[in-house]
Parts: sequence; C-alpha cells; structure tokens
Amino acid sequence: MVALKKNELKNINKAEAKNKISELKKELMKLKSQVARGTPPENPGKIRALKRNIARMLTKINNKTEAGGNK
Repeated sequence: MVALKKNELKNINKAEAKNKISELKKELMKLKSQVARGTPPENPGKIRALKRNIARMLTKINNKTEAGGNK
C-alpha cells in the first residue's frame, strides 16, 4: 500500500472511502497481529503508512460532511 495521492482523495466519494477504510483497517489488523506474535513484518513502515492513509480518508469524509451540512 502506497500513500494515497491528492487526486485519488479528491475523486473518491463517501461510499468508496468507507469501503477503502475497512480494507485498510483489515490490513492494519493483520500487520499488528504479526507484530504481536513476534514475527517481524516485511515492511515495518507499512503500518505507519496504513495509519496515515486511514486518517486521511477519515478527514476527507469529515470535511465533506461538514461542507455538506453548512450549505
């Protein structure tokens, strides 16, 4: 999983964003369970990138919600 680009975030709608978040959370859970079992993950930076991508998606959803509610 590579960091999401601004163009990808702009063009995504709310339903797609929620699906993407659930996929990212599942992947993050798998990596965290690997770490908890003591096996080193292939790419330790992937956990950090997943967390950031989830946060970006949630921020985008919240910004769309606020913008839609104020108009």
